[in-house]
Amino acid sequence: MPLRQQATTPPSEPVRLAGIGDEAAPDIAGQVAAVRRLGWTALELRTVDGIPVAALDAHRVRSIRDELDRAGIHVVCLDSRIGGWARPVSTGFATDLAELDTLIGHGAILAVRAIRIMSYPNDGLPETRWRATVVDRVRQLTDRAAGAGFVLLHENCSGWAGQSAERALDLLAAVGNPALRLLFDTGNGVAHGYDGLSMLAELVPHVAHVHVKDGVATPEGPRFTLPGDGDARVADCLRLLLDHGYRGAVSLEPHLAVAPHAGRVVAGADGVARFVEAGRRLDALVHEPARRAVAG
Repeated sequence: MPLRQQATTPPSEPVRLAGIGDEAAPDIAGQVAAVRRLGWTALELRTVDGIPVAALDAHRVRSIRDELDRAGIHVVCLDSRIGGWARPVSTGFATDLAELDTLIGHGAILAVRAIRIMSYPNDGLPETRWRATVVDRVRQLTDRAAGAGFVLLHENCSGWAGQSAERALDLLAAVGNPALRLLFDTGNGVAHGYDGLSMLAELVPHVAHVHVKDGVATPEGPRFTLPGDGDARVADCLRLLLDHGYRGAVSLEPHLAVAPHAGRVVAGADGVARFVEAGRRLDALVHEPARRAVAG
């Protein structure tokens, strides 16, 4: 099946605003309703009905595609579990190769060429062996993705290259394939204890996708907030990206209705309402500087 043409950013829009749909609702109808209430036309898919997108069969993915087509919604990224917090470096690699193959098939159905990955939390390996294993695995994954016309997006989250700009740049250089780019999450620095804006300043030329969340660190762990109300300096991150010509997708992942690691889920209207509230704040943070520039 040929890929449908993907939507591009209209010239008047600084970026494409999207939402990680299961942050609003578990079902695809609820996810669509949330982004449509915001006036957006893009979703990022992580789970549907609580099922990771890679665990859905092709028939279900085609039905999702048809529902999205009817709603005028396109998909900007598929979120994998590859190299993530639940798959340390000791996990068998065959699982990730199989997941990538599945997501390549799903991406062909959904007309999306971007897949989010991470870089394998350690599980007792010495530093040099941990790095070597990560580089080897990500190189194989990237070669496989590139052969199918896909791009892998490495997130600044779990894994060897997730919490340091130096390591992220090392990974890009070691893999040496333009099919590996970076996904920057504004709130992960708060969650993991580093300065996200400083990291972004070093990585911004390589960023091809963005997640937005915000929060404050507490002794019990991060407390997530509306974008702009926490310590992640979301507005400064967005300004830095736009000033460097970023015109990709910005996906809302507020962790207000859903906090996957904590098992917190707010279902139904409350979940959608909190997602929409965060989305309106994000819309203002992205567009207000542009409006002021035009007015000036």
